[in-house]
Amino acid sequence: MFPKPYRLFLLAFLCSTLAFAQRGAVTRPETLSSLTAQAHTIVEGRILDSRVEPHPQYPNLSTVLVTMSVAQTLKGPSAPSLTFRQFVWDIRDRLDHVGYTPGTEVLLFLSTPTNTGLRSPIGLEQGHFTITTDRKGNRLATNGRNNLGLAPTTAPQSRTTAKTSAAPAAKSPQNQGPMLEKDLVRQIKSLVATH
Repeated sequence: MFPKPYRLFLLAFLCSTLAFAQRGAVTRPETLSSLTAQAHTIVEGRILDSRVEPHPQYPNLSTVLVTMSVAQTLKGPSAPSLTFRQFVWDIRDRLDHVGYTPGTEVLLFLSTPTNTGLRSPIGLEQGHFTITTDRKGNRLATNGRNNLGLAPTTAPQSRTTAKTSAAPAAKSPQNQGPMLEKDLVRQIKSLVATH
């Protein structure tokens, strides 16, 4: 048996691995600019339904079928709702539907659908932002990597924004943490306009 400090470390490590969507995948780091450029569709909205089921054409492939209401479309075709199917290869992702929990607000950078009808967020967890509200009422956006590496296109916050937010924008690739949803949306719109 492992000594107590090692058991605690092992337990912490195992719990931390449960926090990431698409845990069985390794992806290269993406900046906000590259996420925006590669995305076919960028939408913000609320997850209405998600269920794990076999692919209709390939029953041995596990997929998650996600339906969301769309509050705003930042890139791509606009519609009031969106349904997409994403491949799932890790058993842990089957159990939590790859983090698509009904009722959750998200901002997704989605790829072009494949010829088999599959699509996923660009960079997997990097293109999947969860929107939350802090105690002060600020809407915050955080991706599966805690926004690490988005910074090359992230501008520093103004002094007034920094005073009202508990989550400052990243200023370098090492900085991470939640950012204001409105700042993220503004930056995406600017990047879409320049691409």
